Amino acid sequence: MNQNETTYLVTMKLFQKMLESGLITEEEYAVIDTKMQEKYSPKIGVLFCENPRKSVDISPV
Repeated sequence: MNQNETTYLVTMKLFQKMLESGLITEEEYAVIDTKMQEKYSPKIGVLFCENPRKSVDISPV
């Protein structure tokens, strides 16, 4: 696993905890996940995510 995948997994784990605590919504989590995937381009990291969420399109209309 490379550094980008590790960073993605650690970052998303923190956001999962925020989601579980009610600090962010499912929609906010999905937007964050999409942005983090774009930034870190994990190849296999998303496979290890315990509770992956559906990615959303965040491009401007």
